[in-house]
Amino acid sequence: QVQLVESGGGSVQPGGSLRLSCAASGYIYQRLCMGWFRQAPGKEREGVATIRSAGTTRYADSVKGRFTVSQDNDKNTLYLQMDSLKPEDTAMYYCASRLWGTCGFNLSDYPYWGQGTQVTVSS
Repeated sequence: QVQLVESGGGSVQPGGSLRLSCAASGYIYQRLCMGWFRQAPGKEREGVATIRSAGTTRYADSVKGRFTVSQDNDKNTLYLQMDSLKPEDTAMYYCASRLWGTCGFNLSDYPYWGQGTQVTVSS
């Protein structure tokens, strides 16, 4: 069983930065793909960024050039560096993992989810 615990959320002004972390435990050696998803109030959960165990990344168009996903395999930790934050980035951010298949943004492909960490961008 894979456990995922997010941290690093908070409140920041537009243009600011935050770094989210996701600590993973369990069958980490089988991990193929990890990703960040977000859900704003009244909206559906959407993909933000994913990274394969080999390092290939994918980003939603809305965050390209502003967000960077990375991982530290020694620490079993996933990161999301968020720069130039906008009010529309306000959401609950979730870490997710899957053990096989493609590394896309289809929510149903990810069986393992964290509890989420809140990010609020407001002046």
